[in-house]
Amino acid sequence: MVNQKNILLGVSGGIAVYKACALTSKLVQKGANVKVIMTESAAEFVSPLTFQALSRNPVYIDTFDEKHPDKIAHIDLADWAEIALIAPATANIIGKLANGIADDMLSTTLLATQAEVYIAPAMNVHMYAHPAVIKNMKQLEQWGYHFIEPGAGYLACGYVGKGRLEEPESIIKVIESHQQREPFLSGKKVLISAGPTREQIDPVRFFTNRSTGKMGFALAEAAAEYGADVTLVTGPVAEKVTHSGIKIIDVTTAEQMYDAMHLHFKDQDIVIKSAAVADYRPKHIYGEKMKKQDGNWHIEMERTKDILQSLGEIKSGQYLVGFAAETTNPLEYGKKKLVKKNLDAIVINDVSSEGAGFGGDTNVVTYVNKLMKQDEVALASKKEIAEKILTFIDRDMKDEVQ
Repeated sequence: MVNQKNILLGVSGGIAVYKACALTSKLVQKGANVKVIMTESAAEFVSPLTFQALSRNPVYIDTFDEKHPDKIAHIDLADWAEIALIAPATANIIGKLANGIADDMLSTTLLATQAEVYIAPAMNVHMYAHPAVIKNMKQLEQWGYHFIEPGAGYLACGYVGKGRLEEPESIIKVIESHQQREPFLSGKKVLISAGPTREQIDPVRFFTNRSTGKMGFALAEAAAEYGADVTLVTGPVAEKVTHSGIKIIDVTTAEQMYDAMHLHFKDQDIVIKSAAVADYRPKHIYGEKMKKQDGNWHIEMERTKDILQSLGEIKSGQYLVGFAAETTNPLEYGKKKLVKKNLDAIVINDVSSEGAGFGGDTNVVTYVNKLMKQDEVALASKKEIAEKILTFIDRDMKDEVQ
């Protein structure tokens, strides 16, 4: 998928610059048209002549070195690029992009381009974990930039940890995988619920659970990238969407989530309930903070409405998918839930297993459709899991039509 693509490679200063040489060579071998912009710091590690020889194109460093009098170089490059890739991306260039700073050839060009931008960070493990760097990366993700996670291992500074530039082959694989996505959900309306609910006890206390909404948000992002019109009903979470086309509906309680899901259910093609909704809530909510007293405090709980079952009872063509987060006999309980609630499919995971608990960035799931066909998805990022789930849904919907 990079063959004949115009790829602008931005190389910022770090010891990993040597890997960018191999990356340039491999991109050219795959048929890509590559032009390289280096920062002055990058040129301290590897000569620009190396990149010129590998890319077979002039290398750009100085904003004011206009090679063609009839063109403004940084605008011409920004317009030329179909894909922009920064590898290695230092904390410095990431910070510049996140804050709109354009003070050299690379940052100026990147702010001007409309191409899809991929960022492959490389830095010291402590720099990568610094709050400022994390904040800048999250901001860029919200604007639609794509990050290629660094690897973990021995770093040039002597530390061992996350921060090593991903290998050139892996970087290209990520870009190719992303570029070849088909918008198979184009024209589809998808409704997703995510996160926990909070059930109030008094003005300062509430019951909730460990859900962070990461799985639901990953599903929403992936569905939007596959072309769907996405509505995301979310409980109180810290997660943010990066795709501008996702409609967000914020709720707090199970009752509010029930109302929001029912309000939007009718017009949907696919409905995925990944939220961890409270099964019970306090029967009585105190208007003032309850003071500490001698002895125990007993709170009477009442059942909340079962959102998933209520949707299963009224569905009229929607493809309805539930989640079952279990700790004991997950497949058995998940399949019972699939049948009982009249679902089209269910995603089952054992939250007690390593890498599959609440709050993490990975998951391990089993997708089961109403014909009891099982698809196992091994440990992977929640974004990758989300993409798999959506492809299974699309496959099963097509099978129903045939």
